Amino acid sequence: MFYVYVLYSNMTDKFYIGYSADLTRRMSEHNRQTSLSDRRIKNLKLVYYEACLSKEDAQLREKQLKTGFGRQYLRKRLQNSISPP
Repeated sequence: MFYVYVLYSNMTDKFYIGYSADLTRRMSEHNRQTSLSDRRIKNLKLVYYEACLSKEDAQLREKQLKTGFGRQYLRKRLQNSISPP
């Protein structure tokens, strides 16, 4: 199983979108701020995820969500879960 996940920073009103086979481990890495993106976008919280059976499907969905249309979809889909500063 592969997971496409969306993290959101209320401070910067930005999304971080990724995929992983182990969502728990990846969230732990984000919380430890092991990547450059984690250090640039502060205060990330998990707001959305989807499960895919194949890695290829997860990669395609990640790319789709990273487009302007995808981010617009996320804002509309998550309008009650996120609120800009």
